[in-house]
Amino acid sequence: MAQTMKRPGADAPVINPPAATKAPWPVEFYRSAVGKKWVMAVSGIMMLGFVVAHLVGNLKVYMGMDGDDYAIDHYGHALRTLLHPIMPNEVVLWLMRIGLIVALIAHVHAAATLTIMNRNARPTNYQSPRDYVAVNFASRSMRYTGVIVLGYIVFHLLDLTIGTTNPDFVHGEVHDNMIASMQRWPVAIVYIICNIAVAVHLYHGTWSMFQSLG
Repeated sequence: MAQTMKRPGADAPVINPPAATKAPWPVEFYRSAVGKKWVMAVSGIMMLGFVVAHLVGNLKVYMGMDGDDYAIDHYGHALRTLLHPIMPNEVVLWLMRIGLIVALIAHVHAAATLTIMNRNARPTNYQSPRDYVAVNFASRSMRYTGVIVLGYIVFHLLDLTIGTTNPDFVHGEVHDNMIASMQRWPVAIVYIICNIAVAVHLYHGTWSMFQSLG
């Protein structure tokens, strides 16, 4: 009579590995390419709004004197005293700065990780030169102009907010600080080049923002 052979451990209970816990929905969404594009779009809107407001405010440098002081100096003082006396001086200004810093960090992180995702998804180069030009011109210029804009932000803060790179800097004297800075031709050239980079970045970024948000 034939004997039935049992496999060693056949009667042992099967232990399934614990199911991986899912991250919260916002984290899962951000891990996707669509989520990163949304973060870039929303943070881009915040920074675009700041750029427009900053541009309008800085145009006051051409208004000259307003009473006993320059118009742009009144503007700078108004920014530092927003909602005063309800809030202490510069509190609202710093809240806006913190919001912009968070938006900038989110924007840069989303852009960097999305670039890595795209490279991993397409390890080979484009076969057609036409496809390469059509698809990559915007994305490649965005990377380069993005790096320039990031460096420009640091330089601009050191030059006209903190005053480290401006030997004639005086806190609160917005008009005189701008004039002193722009009278140095190397600095003026840096500002011209960087502002062109900002314009190119905003041009492509605005188009991409509408694509991402539909």
